[in-house]
Amino acid sequence: MAADAIVIGAGIVGAACADELARCGLKVLIVEAGEIGGGATAAGMGHIVVMDDSEAEFALTHYSARLWEELADELPSGAEYTAAGTLWVAADDEEMAEVRRKHSFYAQRGVRTEILDAQDLEQAEPNLRKGLAGALFVPADAIVYPPRVAAFLVECACRNGARLERGRRIHNMAELANATALIVNATGASAPALSPGLDIQPRKGHLLITDRYPGFVRHQLVELGYLKSAHSIDEDSVAFNVQPRQTGQVLIGSSRQYGSSDPAIEHRMMKRMLERAALYMPSIGRLSAIRGWTGFRASTPGKLPYIGRSPRQPNVWIASGHEGLGITTSLATAKLLADQILNRQPAIPLEPYAPNG
Repeated sequence: MAADAIVIGAGIVGAACADELARCGLKVLIVEAGEIGGGATAAGMGHIVVMDDSEAEFALTHYSARLWEELADELPSGAEYTAAGTLWVAADDEEMAEVRRKHSFYAQRGVRTEILDAQDLEQAEPNLRKGLAGALFVPADAIVYPPRVAAFLVECACRNGARLERGRRIHNMAELANATALIVNATGASAPALSPGLDIQPRKGHLLITDRYPGFVRHQLVELGYLKSAHSIDEDSVAFNVQPRQTGQVLIGSSRQYGSSDPAIEHRMMKRMLERAALYMPSIGRLSAIRGWTGFRASTPGKLPYIGRSPRQPNVWIASGHEGLGITTSLATAKLLADQILNRQPAIPLEPYAPNG
């Protein structure tokens, strides 16, 4: 097949880009070295969340959350789409002040939230420890099973004429030197190997999943302190981040590390992560864990992904650097990339996501 576009990487971001470009009538070739949705996608919690660390982050996550809501009815049951909502848990009065700030921020931008006091929070999540100050509830946030969504998006792209080439690893763009197609680099933390100069660093994370305990957790639970620890660039960090799965299992996160290239589980980090979870949910330690694993997120200095034309490779487009928000922002990334390629008017400003280097 003579391709108009070659998408390298079939994680959820690459899969979304391939699907969008194929829907727009381009002939798409998807090249994936391993499993579809097997890299950082398989190491993501699947939390679709509107974030407010910056205006650009809010714009991208809010836009993508709306796209997820539109896609939800098309997703297969294996995607496990669940509008569980997020509870941002406040431990004390200082964090309740942050709850009120977030509530105001979201309200001004049309996102519905509710402030829960200590009693409301106890009723919403009985297994949280007593004495927590309250929470911010964001009811529209959702959960998906990312590898199945990635596979679904690739299937959709192929139904629209795309072709998937599995098991082929691209080592450098020179291998595609004879291609007249545009190239989308959607290889996550590996993107700089194909597009030198991109300021992307791998950031290791651990996850743990339990046996089935239906009802133990009802919402996505995240400590408000996560916002500080998740963005530390100087040291390893852990935060309370717990998710209910449709299977009744409990998915426990999260950790973040720079400077570690070994995919093996580091027991000191897992121990810290579980101790943090037990600080908020004391009975979580009694659950039976069945599997732990790690993955590497693609992190950028500005904490925003790169979505746009490579400054060094005119025929290459970058869709990488999503760190912990790749699942959430995959659909918006695909739209914004296609907007630029096809000269369409984007729904949000593109400038904050322009690739560097």
